Amino acid sequence: MAAKDNGDSNYIGIDLGGNTLKGALVSSAGDLLREGRLEPEELSQDRIISQIADMVANLRDAERGPRIASIGIGVPGLVNSRSNRIEILPNLPDLAEVDLIAELSERTGLPVVLDNDANAAAYGELQAGAAAGKRDVFYVSLGTGIGAALIISGNIYRGATGFAGEFGHMTIDPEGIECRCGNIGCLETIASGPNIVRRTRERLYRDRTSSLSKLALPRNREFTALDIARASREGDEMAQVMMERTGMFLGIALAAVVNLLNVELIVLGGDVMEAGDLILKPTIKEVRRRAFPPSFNACEMVIAKLGASAGVIGAALLARDHR
Repeated sequence: MAAKDNGDSNYIGIDLGGNTLKGALVSSAGDLLREGRLEPEELSQDRIISQIADMVANLRDAERGPRIASIGIGVPGLVNSRSNRIEILPNLPDLAEVDLIAELSERTGLPVVLDNDANAAAYGELQAGAAAGKRDVFYVSLGTGIGAALIISGNIYRGATGFAGEFGHMTIDPEGIECRCGNIGCLETIASGPNIVRRTRERLYRDRTSSLSKLALPRNREFTALDIARASREGDEMAQVMMERTGMFLGIALAAVVNLLNVELIVLGGDVMEAGDLILKPTIKEVRRRAFPPSFNACEMVIAKLGASAGVIGAALLARDHR
């Protein structure tokens, strides 16, 4: 990792999420200066590279301060750290066929750094969020999918080829449903946003007393895990039960992480963590029940501080510190 610059530059961070494209102008110190966003209905598989380039141009046009030095991009897939190419990107498979770094460098005239989106978000929390000052951290993002990143001795651990951190595809229920990865019973089939919705719908078909019932009608396609998280914070009992069970399953998986890696901090981020302590507390309870006591006692578990901006801030700071 290169030394940080002297503060005379800004950076652009791009977060190509499961459903949205987000961009931000970020200072060398990690301050969020300006943001942009495209919703799912605006994204185009055929035009995604142009849309990213346009977002970069819009952020640059608004800039009146220090020069923009480089761009960082986080993507929800496997990024080969040797070739700097995307290997697997389920939501936008065509991007795995192109050299995204070369394409965007040519269109923008700026250096481009590419990484997994969970690595980017984790780096944001390490540099400017909940993990600041820590050395050994496990970061988890609960959203459309479940991403994770491991920080060892203050650096992101990417594994032999850059594919480390696929925590969402740890098997939790060998008799569960099929995951989009082809495996059976992955954590993602239980605790990701769409699967929290699926489990909630199944329960609502048997019990219509919850305030969520009106959202769960098949014709209403806006029903999301964020709705459940917000309802849980507003006191809806069924929503709270669903968040509690999500935390239980998450805790089962995280107990294995605590025993295996002996990290000092676990940071939970992503849209689903809108539920706050309603997920965090049952998660901690389950980890305490299953992990070795000395390892559990050495590990703090907290909610991410940067929220939805973690990915763009982290991507920008990865660009800042990239060698």
